Amino acid sequence: MPLVSSTTLLQSAAATGRGLGAFNVIQVEHAEAFALAAERTGAPIVMQISQNAAKYHGGLRPLAEATLAIAHASSAPLIVHLDHAEDRDLVSEAIALGFTSIMFDGSHLDYAENVKQTAEVVAEAAARGDVHVEAELGKVGGKDGVHAPGVRTDPAEAAEFVAATGVQSLAVAVGSSHAMVKRSAALDFERIQELKAAVPVPLVLHGSSGVADADITRAVELGMTKINISTHLNHTMTNAVRAYLAENPQVVDPRKYLGAGRSALVDEVVRLLGVLRAV
Repeated sequence: MPLVSSTTLLQSAAATGRGLGAFNVIQVEHAEAFALAAERTGAPIVMQISQNAAKYHGGLRPLAEATLAIAHASSAPLIVHLDHAEDRDLVSEAIALGFTSIMFDGSHLDYAENVKQTAEVVAEAAARGDVHVEAELGKVGGKDGVHAPGVRTDPAEAAEFVAATGVQSLAVAVGSSHAMVKRSAALDFERIQELKAAVPVPLVLHGSSGVADADITRAVELGMTKINISTHLNHTMTNAVRAYLAENPQVVDPRKYLGAGRSALVDEVVRLLGVLRAV
C-alpha cells in the first residue's frame, strides 16, 4: 500500500494517547520483521534508517529502496523515516527516494544555527511534497557513549523552537539515553507533562531501549507519542541468532539463523506495540 503520512498518524496517536512505534532498520530482515508485525497487529509502524546505517551500507539508496519496496508491498500502514540525519545532502536524497518522514538532527549546532538549518529543511520538505520533519533540540544522551541522565529539554525553549522552525514533531530529552543495553533509565515524568502542555506538536522519545516497559507505557499516557526503539531489538535479534547457532552448530546457511532472528523480532515488536498502547 502507499506509504502513510507521518504527520497524520502522529497527530492521531497524540490525540488518542497511543504510541507510535519507531524501529530501526539495519538489515533487510529488520524491515521484513517490522512489516510482518504491523500486518499481524494492524498497528502502524515507523521503519527508520539512520545516517549511521546508511554509512554502513555504503550509501542510503540500497537499504532505502529495499525498505521502501517492503513497505509498498505490505498491507499494513507503514512509514519510512530517515533517522538522526546531520548531513543535509542525505536529507535531500531521502526525500527524493520517497521517504515520507525525516529527522534533521541539528542538536550539535548552537541554537540559532539549529533553528536556521531546521527551518530550511522544513521548507525543502514542504516544497517536495507531504514530508514530515522531526527535529531535536539539545542533545539526547548516549550518542557519543556518554550517559547523560541529567539532560532535560526546557519546555519554553522547545515551544519557541517549534514556532521558529515549523517542525511537525520534536525529540526531547527527559532522562533516556541512546544505546543503553540495560533498561534502567529514569524518565522525568513531570517534565514530560510540562513539555506536552507547552509544545504544540507530537513529542518523540529517543533512547527508549533503556526504558522499562511500565515506564514507556506511562510516558505515552503522559504525552510522548513517537517511541524510538533500536538497541533493545538488536539485542533480541542477536540473542535469537546466537541461540540458533548454538543449537545448530553445523548450519552455514545465513537464511537459517537470520530467519530465526527475524522471527524473534516479529514477536518482540508485536509485544512492544502493546506496551506502547498502539494495539
